[in-house]
Amino acid sequence: MAVQPEGTPCWADAMFSDVEGAKSFYGDVLGWTFGEASSEYGNYTQAFVDGKAVAAVVPPMPGAEGQSQWCLYLASPDAAATAAKIRENGGTVLMEPMQVGEFGTMCLASEPSGAVFGVWQGATHEGFEAAGVPGAYAWAEFFTREPDKADGFLPAVFPYSAQQVNDDNVDFRVYNLGGNPVLGRMRMGDEFPPEVPSYVNVYFGVDNCDDAVAKATKLGAVLRFGPMDSPFGRFAALSDPQGASFSVIDMTTTQGEMPSMTDV
Repeated sequence: MAVQPEGTPCWADAMFSDVEGAKSFYGDVLGWTFGEASSEYGNYTQAFVDGKAVAAVVPPMPGAEGQSQWCLYLASPDAAATAAKIRENGGTVLMEPMQVGEFGTMCLASEPSGAVFGVWQGATHEGFEAAGVPGAYAWAEFFTREPDKADGFLPAVFPYSAQQVNDDNVDFRVYNLGGNPVLGRMRMGDEFPPEVPSYVNVYFGVDNCDDAVAKATKLGAVLRFGPMDSPFGRFAALSDPQGASFSVIDMTTTQGEMPSMTDV
């Protein structure tokens, strides 16, 4: 399998103070099974769907305890070069490129409006072994109150082309690689409390959105939005019991016309 094209969302992980609780929750809601914790790498634990790696959970490093959140990694052929581009274009490198054994090289950064993301230069671990199926990564969006900052930054660092959705009610942009949509950017409105910072919202696929929401909320998750039908699928936004935001989407249940978009 070839290493993903530069800028492709290629991996997702999250830190949880209660890793066993996270494993139980996501196991029930998304059907994940889990590998052995890798003590050499801070008890990093991969999640699987049908034996294929789809994400990972990890306890926080001592002193780094804080709000749990999902981190999306974007593929890079050279993490050091990407880190330099991040700096040159107004972003912040939060963790310098670091080799993770034979698996690859990682870097953590934030774009100029504050949304945190990862960079992954794959070696033996190239990223998602499954995507676009129930339980696996489906899509992601940068949520920001300052879309101009994100829109200037993302295509300067990664080789994206961009399209703006033609809709007066929503400020939404799609980033493409090789003509294929790979990432979205949504302007956060007044429905977001002011204390919620810019973030990357990761969507995981499910067989049935309503069933997934019912399971999640029964287990202590908070429903933030939806379920709602769209041309892309029926989706909902949640916060898990430890506060990490994520969304679920049933991409087989679609409704409405695809929006028209203008190249920008």
